[in-house]
Amino acid sequence: MKYIIIGLGNFGSSLAEKLTQLGNEVIGVDNNMEKVDAIKEKITHAICLNSIDTKAVMSLPLKNTDVVIVCIGEDEGANILVSALMKKMNVKRLISRSVSPLHETVLEAMGIEEILNPEEETAERWAKKLTTKGVIDSFELTKKYSIVEVVVPEKFVGKTVEQIGIRRNYNVIILTTIKLIKEKNLIGIPRSTRKIQGIATGETTFSKEDIMVLYGTNEDIQRLLKE
Repeated sequence: MKYIIIGLGNFGSSLAEKLTQLGNEVIGVDNNMEKVDAIKEKITHAICLNSIDTKAVMSLPLKNTDVVIVCIGEDEGANILVSALMKKMNVKRLISRSVSPLHETVLEAMGIEEILNPEEETAERWAKKLTTKGVIDSFELTKKYSIVEVVVPEKFVGKTVEQIGIRRNYNVIILTTIKLIKEKNLIGIPRSTRKIQGIATGETTFSKEDIMVLYGTNEDIQRLLKE
């Protein structure tokens, strides 16, 4: 996978490093040369440029990039301008950082569907979400065991936990399921909220777009997702 991360503050640089360590090609962008110099040996490429300058941004390989992540945090105005520019350029996948509820509302109003809140989430969790198919979120209990939220695979839809035999066939425990409920935010923009369905039982039935919360070894969870 190819990533461009714009904004190399604490969160942006940490995410860039972790994605690189996971074997991805990462281009880090910042208008501060000191930040660029500090990370240039740790990621694929580090570039110093003004990301609100359209001509400068056009020099980036946006068309060949899978994900663009706007991590600017210290300047909300710059974050919004850069996010708008990326949206206008129709990048394949855009994720923007928000630093306040109002900032998040503005990003939603711009049509940006993926918003990260680094004050609440770690770079490690986002690195796992970005690089593992179907993963919504994860929490690493130890180096071996994790609790992971994943989109219910299509082959599970309409079946019960007992019919699938998740524990028996994959050695993974399903803790609960989450449904996405449609509602509107502060200014009437549609958004999804999560409703936890309680402790899963053998009779729990999976529906399309449900999220299941799994517990197990990282190896067993990866095997379930790959199959």
